[in-house]
Amino acid sequence: MAEQSTRDSAQPRPLDTFSKGLLKENPAFRQMLGLCPMLAVTTAVFNGLGMGVATTFVLVCSGVVVSLLRKVIPATVRIPAYIIVIASFVTLVMMLVEAYLPALDEALGIYLPLIVVNCIVLGRAEMFASKHGPAQAALDGLGMGAGFTIALVLMSAIREVLGAGTFMGIQVLPSSVEPMLIMVMPAGGFAVLGALIALTVWIEHRKGNKAAAAATGPSQSLCAACPLDCGIGEPTYEDCAREQLYERLDKELTERDLQKRGGER
Repeated sequence: MAEQSTRDSAQPRPLDTFSKGLLKENPAFRQMLGLCPMLAVTTAVFNGLGMGVATTFVLVCSGVVVSLLRKVIPATVRIPAYIIVIASFVTLVMMLVEAYLPALDEALGIYLPLIVVNCIVLGRAEMFASKHGPAQAALDGLGMGAGFTIALVLMSAIREVLGAGTFMGIQVLPSSVEPMLIMVMPAGGFAVLGALIALTVWIEHRKGNKAAAAATGPSQSLCAACPLDCGIGEPTYEDCAREQLYERLDKELTERDLQKRGGER
């Protein structure tokens, strides 16, 4: 009974399993996976949304199948077995897209079948689905796919609006505004990707600072033993006057030491 309770407590909560892929472990912005299709197909929101939905479908279905077969597949051939499972669902997606969405099939081109070797899909099969049950694997695939889709759509929206003046093919910028053609080129893709990565890191750090301040409480905060009356209250690390003072003093002492050594010479 004790072993069963310990095993159950070790299982991640369903909400945590799903939500971690949205921001904390976002495949594109935090794990830097799937960047090749992200840079290539995000010139239009329709393309980004289609790629995200297709990848999510493969993530969920392959994760469930790998989880069901995790005790059957020998460890020595697990990677080829995972690739076969993933390729089966990618083939199904390709046939569906080609039959019902030929415009999307033409726009995505080679990047649709390349989902087979997408590091997001293979990585989740190896790191999560092969170690957890089908329900957890499905939630993990859905969360990672949703995070990847959000990243694709967000990047596509910025590039399409600024680069073509449209959103989902609908004109949103006035004709007097000249589109920034660089946004639909590779250089624009790298620039937008870098900005979005920096934004997600900043948001995550802000959340971490607030959580740490709430956990420590006012008696154990940065201000508890600080002799400075800066008036900030409950600062984050970046705006703490004490840390700024220490950095300034350290810089001054270093400069004085260098000047003293120069005088001795």
